[in-house]
Amino acid sequence: MASCPARHYDAAMTSGTSSSFQAVQTPPGARAPFGEHLRHWRQHRRLSQQGLALEAEISTRHLSYVETGRAQPSREMVLRLAERLSVPLRERNALLVAAGFAPMYQARPLDHPDLAAARQAVELVLKGHEPSPALAVDRHWNLVAANAVVPLLLDGVAPWLLEPPVNVLRLSLHPEGLGPRLAQSGQWRAHLLHRLQQQISASADGELQALHDEIAAYPFAADGAAASPVASPIAVPFELHTDLGLLSFISTITIFGTPVDVTLQELAVESFFPANAQTQQALQHLQARRST
Repeated sequence: MASCPARHYDAAMTSGTSSSFQAVQTPPGARAPFGEHLRHWRQHRRLSQQGLALEAEISTRHLSYVETGRAQPSREMVLRLAERLSVPLRERNALLVAAGFAPMYQARPLDHPDLAAARQAVELVLKGHEPSPALAVDRHWNLVAANAVVPLLLDGVAPWLLEPPVNVLRLSLHPEGLGPRLAQSGQWRAHLLHRLQQQISASADGELQALHDEIAAYPFAADGAAASPVASPIAVPFELHTDLGLLSFISTITIFGTPVDVTLQELAVESFFPANAQTQQALQHLQARRST
């Protein structure tokens, strides 16, 4: 696994402000011709046929023939084009199927025996981060795993928001979730919408677009806090009112560095670090209270 400031999910350590953007067209279905898939991703990456042909080191004419169905790509060509277009592994499988080839990348649940080492690595990262909160999410921000600290911060959350699959963005911003307990809620909302926008731009995922639109419509968020100055010079802080006082965190995202499995590529571990001494002391107190 590798810690990084940016991934297909977002730029975890940078601030962001939301802006309106057009709905992203989702990739074609698996039954669609390969050329339709290829054209979708080329246009989504805002590349001309000539630009992609140069990237892939093939002729523009051949690329045009592939897009129109006049030429059938080889498996190697499909993978080369997908690499040049930075197509996610899940969609690379769709490209292969559309071109008449078997999928290349497996998509197994994290509890699959073959992913035992990966699951253990995730659990070690989560456990090792205590007494600070840390959690793992999938590509749609659904909770996969969390350490023992996370549930302690969820007092007052509506039970329906904690029913699987738990979406952590919905949980953190919904008026029946952590929304009312957020300090600088407008600023944090703008940051998360920006992160979602980055992920949507990379993946063309319609489900993420729907999540973005849902969160943007939450009424509590229009509190004017987005215009407030950022407290931290390096990151947008996550600040939460609790019975231990105001807790302030910054976060990092950890991903698998060279995934060859769809599940692992789409998995992210978010680790929260105390942004000040008060939060660090509160977390130590919380850990002591939990152990008694």
